[in-house]
Order: sequence, then C-alpha cells, then structure tokens
Amino acid sequence: MDITTGTRASDAERTQIADLLGRHLSDGRLDLAEYNERLTRVYATATREDLQLVLQDLPKLPKTVAPQSISRTRFPIWQQIEGSAWLGVSLLCLVIWAAISLATGEFTYPWPIWVIGPWGAVLVFRVVMGWESAAQHRHRTR
Repeated sequence: MDITTGTRASDAERTQIADLLGRHLSDGRLDLAEYNERLTRVYATATREDLQLVLQDLPKLPKTVAPQSISRTRFPIWQQIEGSAWLGVSLLCLVIWAAISLATGEFTYPWPIWVIGPWGAVLVFRVVMGWESAAQHRHRTR
C-alpha cells in the first residue's frame, strides 16, 4: 500500500495545473513532448506538493480573468436582427410601391402600411415590454 505524507490533490487542482501547462505550451516555454510528459505526471500525481514540482522550473503566470462581453446597446442581438429585417423589408415594399405609383402616373393604394405597420408595432411592443430581455438576463445569471 502506497502511503503519501502530503496533502491529497483534487481533480480541480489537477485541472488548474493542466491549464497552466497549456498556457506555458502556448507561450512557447514547453514543446509538445515535454507538455505531454508533464501532463501525464499531473494526472498521475496524488499530492499537492508533487503537483507543484511539475511547475517548479516554469515562471509564475499572472492570473487571467475571463473577459466579460459587455453589450453597449440596449437591444439584444435577436432584436437587432429582427429590426434590420423589418427595415429591409419595409424599404423594399416602399420601393416597389413607389415604382408602381410612378409607372401608373398616380399614387396607388399605400399597401406597404399593412406590412410595415403591424410588424413594426409588434417589434416596438416587444422592445417596450422587455419580456425577452428580462428572460435572457435571467438565463445568463443562472
């Protein structure tokens, strides 16, 4: 039976050391063969002290904080896409209506209002009520 004197290492600690080795590999301090050898030692290690021996000859790396993507717009991306689609279709309908009116020589019935109006009203209602934005915010904070 193998009895170790040090404090036992957890899987989370092994993963953290493996991530540090990966950063050293990407920085060019380790080649792939040495990285593989050290990674094998990390997952075979039982104690915290042995884990630190794997990193002994490597410099300490600053802790990196995952960058937070902060949206500077009030509108979620799906509302921006829907708004862009609405604007594009609205302009296309207006151009078609204007071309028909010019071809006939008089203003024809303004049918684009039946495309632009209801669709735009639904989009504005969804933005004003903010139900989808609140649901997305709750989903992200879980």
